[in-house]
Amino acid sequence: MPYFDAASSAPLHPVARQALQAALDEGWADPARLYREGRRARLLLDAARETAAAAVGCRPDELVFTSSGTRALHSGIAGALAGRRRIGGHLVVSAVEHSAVLHAVEGLSVTEVPVDRWGAVSPGVFGTALREDTALACLQSANHEVGTEQPVTEVAELCRSAGVPLLVDAAQSLGWGPVEADWSLLTASAHKWGGPAGVGLLAVRKGVRFAPDGPVDERESGRAPGFENIPAIVAAAASLRAVRDTAAAEDRRLRLLVDRIRARVPELVPDVEVVGDPVRRLPHLVTFSCLYVDGETVLHELDRAGFSVSSGSSCTSSTLVPSHVLRAMGVLSGGNVRVSLPAGTSDADVDRFLQVLPEVVATVRQNLGAPGPVEPSRGQVQLTVDALGRRCPVPVIELAKAIDGVPVGGTITVLSDDEAARLDIPAWCEMRGQEYLGESPAGHGTAYTVRRRD
Repeated sequence: MPYFDAASSAPLHPVARQALQAALDEGWADPARLYREGRRARLLLDAARETAAAAVGCRPDELVFTSSGTRALHSGIAGALAGRRRIGGHLVVSAVEHSAVLHAVEGLSVTEVPVDRWGAVSPGVFGTALREDTALACLQSANHEVGTEQPVTEVAELCRSAGVPLLVDAAQSLGWGPVEADWSLLTASAHKWGGPAGVGLLAVRKGVRFAPDGPVDERESGRAPGFENIPAIVAAAASLRAVRDTAAAEDRRLRLLVDRIRARVPELVPDVEVVGDPVRRLPHLVTFSCLYVDGETVLHELDRAGFSVSSGSSCTSSTLVPSHVLRAMGVLSGGNVRVSLPAGTSDADVDRFLQVLPEVVATVRQNLGAPGPVEPSRGQVQLTVDALGRRCPVPVIELAKAIDGVPVGGTITVLSDDEAARLDIPAWCEMRGQEYLGESPAGHGTAYTVRRRD
């Protein structure tokens, strides 16, 4: 069964498995002890740190291992804020950062920098958000949902000029190469590149003011308290070195496969929007959104067909709130499919996916009553569609069905209490060449007004 969700968690690399098994026998003792078993464990831990630091591009004494990538982000943000508390408590983050970053800064003084329709920040806009009381800036190296690479080098230069440390979340990109920028702090997560889960990296450059948050002990320079999981750390470092050895070749191979998906999906499936930057992107990841379907059903049907994919669609979440990444980009959230290919994915797997996808989407659309040819009625200049209490993608489906019921220049008002409609109706208008006039409160929901252009 093809696994196409490497951006969530990559399959365990064979080198990681071998290193883990070997380290279970050799690295079980306390590396802080001076007896033979402790010294052996310390040697393994030090070697892993040197390997990981070489891959990151920092000194070994600048890098610590944490219990996860999320823990690394939280510790990095809290430590940088504590170390610069005399400067102020203001943060600058992009609107598409991982939820681990956004959760960590909730309730603080934060400026969210918007992104363009590809999902990238403008370095100039990011720079203008920096203030005298800005203690920390955060910017991911590449987005986890759409694959767009961020202009980290340019932003890092602006941050350095302003005297603000920049924390880079490199979870999605570190397996493909180092972050070539003058960053101050960097985090990553081993299970994203084929290491074991439960190992994160936090690198803090020398000279960056940093005060560990919470109780401190002698482990990991006081920045990650608790007994080190040496076997997992060894496996994480060994697999990082292994994936880097083949990264260039896999980059070229997977990029061609993703290019094929990006080109063929809009040809094979009507009413599809491929999102994310087509050039400045991760080599293995592509995301597209389909009109008139819900993401959860599409994922289930693809799973039944033998493909494991992911989604940022609001319909895959119990909260029914659209993905904050897709919302910030202003693209369609419904029917969202993220394909992220692991190393070794074959051409045949991609070809079969492209064969299966059109039938899956067509079946889901048919079951949801997606619009087909309708007999136009020219008698109503204004029309109201009541979709209150109905969830995505039904409000958009009802809009699409009704659009031929008004003449060119006429308007349709869709009543909806689904938060996803605030994103999906304007996105539908852009995709179908209709004019979105805006929204207004309407009883228990919101009224979205569209003018027919053709």
